[in-house]
Amino acid sequence: MFNSIMVGGYIDPSVMTYAIQAIAGVVIAVGAAVGIYWRKAKKKVNEKLGIDENRNKEVESDDIVVNKASTEDK
Repeated sequence: MFNSIMVGGYIDPSVMTYAIQAIAGVVIAVGAAVGIYWRKAKKKVNEKLGIDENRNKEVESDDIVVNKASTEDK
């Protein structure tokens, strides 16, 4: 053939699983970093434009009401 070099080699299956795990780890780490910086950038843009993300959200109070009548009956 035209100056081709034939190399005989064997790639162990454990090496391939390690490579797949390493690639998946890098993809997950990059995705997490992009997500974090996306939220930070979005928050800064919303602050600059005066947009409140929580304006339509309902918030429940954390009040605890104890009915004294039920505890006095015992």
